Amino acid sequence: MKLAFIGLGAIGKPMSERLIDNGYNLNLYTRNKLNIEGQKKYFFDPIEAVCGCDGLLICVTDDDAVESVLFGDNGVAASLKPNSFVIDFSTISPNKSISIHKRLGHQNIFYVDCPVSGGTEGAHNGSLSLFIGASKKECESLEHIFKVLGNSINYFNGVGKGQQVKALNQILVAGTYAAVAEAMELGKLLDLPMDDVIDALRVGAANSWPLENRSKAMVIDKHPLGFKLELHHKDLSIAIDLAKSININLPIASRVKEIEQRLMEAGFGELDVSVLHRYISSKNNRSLELL
Repeated sequence: MKLAFIGLGAIGKPMSERLIDNGYNLNLYTRNKLNIEGQKKYFFDPIEAVCGCDGLLICVTDDDAVESVLFGDNGVAASLKPNSFVIDFSTISPNKSISIHKRLGHQNIFYVDCPVSGGTEGAHNGSLSLFIGASKKECESLEHIFKVLGNSINYFNGVGKGQQVKALNQILVAGTYAAVAEAMELGKLLDLPMDDVIDALRVGAANSWPLENRSKAMVIDKHPLGFKLELHHKDLSIAIDLAKSININLPIASRVKEIEQRLMEAGFGELDVSVLHRYISSKNNRSLELL
């Protein structure tokens, strides 16, 4: 099986590397002609990258980016083979996934939305959670790809359903990150031994992925990139719009989105989501004038 991969960012690049390491014949599209690794097949024209491929894998930032990859001025949709497939690992709106599925279906190309969760760590070690907007039967020929990338492969029967589940995921991420940020700041202000505190909290009902993996980063204010704040902010917008479409209000997610917006305005959008703690810290210590 010959594949093309478009979207070699913080998540997409390690995903592509895992596929190559597991024997896949992968064409990689990149706009950056610098620092190209010699053992990999890079293309600077996306259409050349997909020509002759059995499938295209996409991992880009948003609705507009996916639209551009497939149907833009240099879009690749018209160059995809009939009976090929597109797996979209991007987090986009459910309606956009449905629209793309229909458009590619007219070309006899199978499109499946498959947003992922697990950050850069999960992308590197193949432990991502995959939310797949199709049935397992529809994806039988693709399951070996999924198994290289994730250890939690979840099928939701219907295009766009993967994106809906990812929206729920990001709502939970918003609440847990914000709660951990508040707890870590309060603990510091109480002059508690935070390493011991974190170890104690990890074995109780308060445990969560952010507590396990980002609490110490918040305490020392150093943020290894797992998932950019600006991307989570975009994902929350999708979730909130989805809720509004059925007349549901999400007050906690909406408040976290507002905080993220303030942090982005202060120049922290490229940092990990755990930088949320700086908003809590700034309110107590007045350390960020922009906030």
